[in-house]
Amino acid sequence: MKKQIIVQNLKCGGCASTITKGVDSLEGISEVTVDVDSSSVSFNTELDNLEFVHDKLAQMGYPADGDANSIGQKAKSFVSCAVGRMNS
Repeated sequence: MKKQIIVQNLKCGGCASTITKGVDSLEGISEVTVDVDSSSVSFNTELDNLEFVHDKLAQMGYPADGDANSIGQKAKSFVSCAVGRMNS
């Protein structure tokens, strides 16, 4: 089934590339798409508990909307953005 998470700190295609690769690497997740305009991450999964997806996003610097957004996470998202631009 299709799930969607709205994230913070999503700024560009570099961020989207990093998020796509990171979330797609998780077991039980497929067909990851990221919409920069709506700051949404969509994917298919049959799993009900998505806490591990929230954790992965936060570790990369993209916490879910409504979750704490520390300076450290903002810095991580900046680095992830740069790496995503170089790798895309």
